[in-house]
Amino acid sequence: MQSIEPNVAALVWFSVFAGVASTGFYVLAGAFPLETRPDLRGRPLGLALLAANVILLALLVGGGLAYGAAHLRWTSLVIVGGLALLFAPGLFNVWPERWRDGPAGLAIVLAGTGLSLGLMQAVGGVFGL
Repeated sequence: MQSIEPNVAALVWFSVFAGVASTGFYVLAGAFPLETRPDLRGRPLGLALLAANVILLALLVGGGLAYGAAHLRWTSLVIVGGLALLFAPGLFNVWPERWRDGPAGLAIVLAGTGLSLGLMQAVGGVFGL
């Protein structure tokens, strides 16, 4: 494994960040277009959850790419990122349907994305605060 990727710990962390980001993408993809989602569009809390999720997901993807570029070989970055995108629908389908669609799913994704961003900052110090 050392000859494939010397930094195995960073590879594991990157796979967690990529998995959370990919699963979050699938949950957020179900919220658009807003015209088809009256449960989100008509409620200010639903729109706030959606906006916060989009912002945090963008930060997670950007920070994850920065973390991966700083700590991993580019081949590891591409392979693990591709596997996360490939297997995220499986993680998404394991969730109960009431968690996937609507405010409950957005709240779960918001918590997971926020936790992942906190872990990313603690592990890699990606965002210079």
